[in-house]
Amino acid sequence: MTFEHWAAFAAATMVLLIIPGPTILLVISYGLGQGWRAAFPTAVGVALGDFTAMTLSMLGIGALLATSASLFTLLKLAGAAYLIWLGINLWRAGGTLNAKPVTESKGAGRMIAHAWLVTALNPKSITFFVAFLPQFLDRSGDVLTQIAVFEATFLTLAFANALGYGLLASRARRLVRSERLVRGFNRTGGALLIGAGVVTATTRAA
Repeated sequence: MTFEHWAAFAAATMVLLIIPGPTILLVISYGLGQGWRAAFPTAVGVALGDFTAMTLSMLGIGALLATSASLFTLLKLAGAAYLIWLGINLWRAGGTLNAKPVTESKGAGRMIAHAWLVTALNPKSITFFVAFLPQFLDRSGDVLTQIAVFEATFLTLAFANALGYGLLASRARRLVRSERLVRGFNRTGGALLIGAGVVTATTRAA
């Protein structure tokens, strides 16, 4: 693997990660609701979720999801239901920063588990890694070593990205004093999570 291969992978990964999705929305919700203490646990959960998806991809489950309609449907419905559930609770929080279960006071373990579930319970993530990683592999070199380097790079960047979003949200928390603004965030965030769940549920296997 050349430095150019790694740099191209890192650049593409940063572009993909910086675009907010359901996982980052959850991280922001925790940051606004609980402050800076939530940033590290949720970032850990995101990294673990990505590790799960990447590992399953490397084991060939991503290819299986792409060919097995029933397995893909089962996994995507579980992930979709979880996203919709989170979205409904965030929407119902109204003008407070105490959305349950998204931003209620929890231990680090439960925050990690929530972030892991949102990240890992997404069949699109698994199939994405199957399609994404091979584009950067140098087949003339040690493929397993390259996969390990790429996976470590992706997880490091995913952790840093989630941690950054969480810390920014925790700082913004001090600035949020308007009940109308908070209600707007909760409802917008809740609607986006519900929408992400609906999109996940309607995604075709092929």
